Amino acid sequence: MSYKLNFAKKNMDARLVAFERLLNVMDELREKCPWDQKQTMETLRNLTIEETYELADAITENDLNAVKGELGDLFLHLVFYSKIGKEKGAFDVADVLNAICEKLIYRHPHIYGDVKVKDEEEVKANWEKLKLKEGKKSVLEGVPASLPALVKATRIQEKVKGIGFEWDNREDVWKKVEEELAEFRVEVENKSEYIEEEFGDLLFSLVNYARFIDISPESALAFTNQKFIKRFQLMEELITSDSKDIKSMNLEEMDTYWNRAKLILKNKL
Repeated sequence: MSYKLNFAKKNMDARLVAFERLLNVMDELREKCPWDQKQTMETLRNLTIEETYELADAITENDLNAVKGELGDLFLHLVFYSKIGKEKGAFDVADVLNAICEKLIYRHPHIYGDVKVKDEEEVKANWEKLKLKEGKKSVLEGVPASLPALVKATRIQEKVKGIGFEWDNREDVWKKVEEELAEFRVEVENKSEYIEEEFGDLLFSLVNYARFIDISPESALAFTNQKFIKRFQLMEELITSDSKDIKSMNLEEMDTYWNRAKLILKNKL
């Protein structure tokens, strides 16, 4: 037992040392680097969004070394915001970390209290109910307005599910998908002004169905985008290697190369 405790303490100390090192580097950069001195929360905002997408790309690529690097970039940004908060007299990194610890403890009464839960769904339901007790007027208040639409649709559905606003089974959800598809086709055939709205309804219902079969719509589309890019770029390479110009080819000719690229990539798996 003593060995395990000492090992845990040593491991914890290494983490604290590494985090303190980052804080010290941030202090030094803020004091001495002209670029870092000029940054504000507003100037960092877009950079943070970019870093978050780079992390998402690394996760999609399953490149763990890249994930490590991108997490470091995000840690830097979080420390940077905390540093600026301290300069403004609003908060410091200790306030930030203590606040999230208190929130996690409060919202996990099944761990830190006497509440009993049977599965993750009850955990999520309790989470949303506790947020309402904190004074939020709507369960949807926590959905960022600037989220990408596909991610936002998923978050909306997950949050309302937390208070019981949910379909009974996936068969009913699939019927809704078919209903929305039929409505969309009617609007397209009629060249209606509601085409875009109906298409949105169709996407929303597909997101719903994806949740019921445990698929992340965002991840699924990200993988498909990635697959298309790889296949198309290989198609371009094959065409170039045959001394042909893709811009002068018809769809049938390109499709031949597309299928070749598809087969090559499939055999690499």
